Amino acid sequence: MVTLYITSLVRGSGKTALCTGIGRHLLREGKKVGFFKIVLRNQGTTSDSIDSDAAFMQRILLLEEPVEQVYPVLSDSSGPPNRVKEAFDQVSRGKDVMIIEGEANPDIVKVLGARAIIVDSTTESPGDALITAGRSFGDSLLGIVLNKVPEGMAEVVRNQAPAALSSEGMNVLAVIPENHALFTLTIGQVAEYVQGEFLNNSEKSEELVENLMLGALTLDTGPLYYERKANKAAILRSERSDMQLAALQTPTKCLVLSGRQALLPQIMNEAEDKGVPIIQTEDDIATIVSNIEDALVNNRFNQENKLPILTGLIEQYFDFPALYKEAGLTT
Repeated sequence: MVTLYITSLVRGSGKTALCTGIGRHLLREGKKVGFFKIVLRNQGTTSDSIDSDAAFMQRILLLEEPVEQVYPVLSDSSGPPNRVKEAFDQVSRGKDVMIIEGEANPDIVKVLGARAIIVDSTTESPGDALITAGRSFGDSLLGIVLNKVPEGMAEVVRNQAPAALSSEGMNVLAVIPENHALFTLTIGQVAEYVQGEFLNNSEKSEELVENLMLGALTLDTGPLYYERKANKAAILRSERSDMQLAALQTPTKCLVLSGRQALLPQIMNEAEDKGVPIIQTEDDIATIVSNIEDALVNNRFNQENKLPILTGLIEQYFDFPALYKEAGLTT
């Protein structure tokens, strides 16, 4: 059995997305894939987020094990590697490949006999922190993935990073450009974070919002303004029916309205005809924007409708032949 340990230096680097992409590829290759995420009590992870993430991975990777085995919550007191090993042994039976998501911990990697892949979200060449982390894993390090690289920097990083890290004995397995669609919110998440109420079309809550447009302060209220971005959430005041109608005449995923003024029948009818949900909240525009910004910062990769985007990125940029060779996997 091959064990891959996916880790990072900071949260939000893309560990879960990479685990998902690698796991899906291996499943298509006919491998029996298991997944295991180490959750420590002091990380502040809520039971709701654990349940949501675990249910997602169970569906995507076709896992049969119960949540408490896939996502064991462990104390971080003395000797965690041995307790991790006990939990790992329960869930790894009969698997060809085990994929583990966890914090950067060389001791756990050694105890599990795993090969580590470090995911680093970077805007420039690899820094000292990444090189130091790579060295700490020694021979257990399989490679580095540079993720969320801005499109304008991707080619430069792709040309320079492998040589820089190769001099340290580290392989670059992928340089993956940033793709904002992976970190967008669903309409339902938007409604949740702004504490809003669906006035219609709530069945579209799982659709993705690719852009945000703030119309409350603009002088241009016409469709030409709203045509600048497609598949957007337009954030507007509830009394601005002119802006609401203009947004509905362009590719809009939902309207987010501030205030409790009743909407004109014309707006509701147009939204129904176009299939555009309207979300209304008592919060002011500034609060709505702040809440959505917080949601984007803390957004997690756990929605099936993002899978095609992720799969395309992983298949295009990840060096699977190198993974197979270094990990001792057969095709």
